[in-house]
Amino acid sequence: MKASELLRLGFPDGPVIAMARAAAGTARMAGKSRHEVKSLLGSILADPQAFVNDPLFGKVATSLAQSGAARPAKRKHREYELGTLDYGRAEPLDYAVWGEDIDPQAHQQMRNACALPISVKGALMPDAHVGYGLPIGGVLATNNAVIPYAVGVDIACRMMMTVFDLPPERLNEQSDRFRRILEEQTRFGVGSEWKPRRQHPVMDEDWRITPVTARLKDLAWSQLGTSGSGNHFAEFGEFMLDKPLGHLPPGRYLALLSHSGSRGTGNKIATHYSKWAMSKHRKMPSSLRHLAWLDLDEDGREYWAAMELMGRYASANHHIIHRQVVAAVGEPPALQVENHHNFAWKEQHDGREVIVHRKGATPAARGVLGIIPGSMATPAFLVEGLGDPRSLSSASHGAGRRMSRGEASRTFRWPQVKAFLAERGVRLLSAGLDEAPWAYKDIEAVMAAQHDLVHPLAQFMPRLVRMSRSGEPPED
Repeated sequence: MKASELLRLGFPDGPVIAMARAAAGTARMAGKSRHEVKSLLGSILADPQAFVNDPLFGKVATSLAQSGAARPAKRKHREYELGTLDYGRAEPLDYAVWGEDIDPQAHQQMRNACALPISVKGALMPDAHVGYGLPIGGVLATNNAVIPYAVGVDIACRMMMTVFDLPPERLNEQSDRFRRILEEQTRFGVGSEWKPRRQHPVMDEDWRITPVTARLKDLAWSQLGTSGSGNHFAEFGEFMLDKPLGHLPPGRYLALLSHSGSRGTGNKIATHYSKWAMSKHRKMPSSLRHLAWLDLDEDGREYWAAMELMGRYASANHHIIHRQVVAAVGEPPALQVENHHNFAWKEQHDGREVIVHRKGATPAARGVLGIIPGSMATPAFLVEGLGDPRSLSSASHGAGRRMSRGEASRTFRWPQVKAFLAERGVRLLSAGLDEAPWAYKDIEAVMAAQHDLVHPLAQFMPRLVRMSRSGEPPED
């Protein structure tokens, strides 16, 4: 970053500028985006004491704290009105936390979110890591307002599982057949599409509900039934059930698991309304700008309509994938389960209606089924929610990243990844090196940390995995 940018951000002129530029450069080399670094520097400037132990920015934070150059904390807050809004609070909300292996910067992002005048309650899941605005794994309840970046860039990203009444050994017995099924019945990556286009009732809905969705309908239709890049996947594996689930008896079954979202359409909608929200809050501190919100009595209604349409569109993508794979396998589903994350819901908590944002968090109301994946070499879990009010009835949406995509790509090599997968009986058809299993936290530890949020019902172990090929940028 240039010195002039740091000065505009609020850094005092002097030696700390050089320290901040050096730390920012190191962070960029470690894989953090320019926006992430700038947002982090704003957070350090607002509260340097919280970052004095940070391995990259500790010296910068210590210098600011010792010099007294940090921005003074706001002491008074009033009900927000555009043009007169004070973005601080007298006392930030506390938030509940599950798990210990969480990046301090994710905690800072959660503290920022809980300092908003619209915030009502927050929670941080054990898979949490840094995102834009709200951290991935962050849950935030607000008062009649929606934060586009607290929903996420890949709106309504979701999981879906189909279990077949077939033995998992069928994958080894007919390995080439199941490989062809995945390769022929799925599409991955930026710009991927089906020709001819797939059909689904979601495309018969009124896409004119907002000007943005109206102009994006053709793009959405072209990508209908496809998957994105990054951590999106479709995989066959072994489903292990210890107790009866509905009409399905205990046993080992062949199953299909998929993870994807609302594709380029959802990304463009998120970008449009995030910029719109930020334009409504120009006086917002730079450390909070990705937490800009829209009032649901005003502008937020348009975003809400687009978000809910993306929820149905993302579900349609999965149903087309599973419909095609089921037809190719030639066996009817014995069980199907789906859930989405990266969404906002109107829910009742603590006796009032609130807007619950789950950015990379799984709905876990009592009795609700959900799917929590690990990595390409570790189990996914079919779970039943326990409805813990402290977490706003939420749980993690996966294992969670323990290193950035850039760091993973620089650290690991394909020979070691392939050897590791072979030891675990996993065949990888395609993926990026940034999805190497070690880039993720230990899913067993994550599940143990949230034993009071969900009850595991079954495990799914990947055996045949397809993801977007190397070199493509992630979508979420």
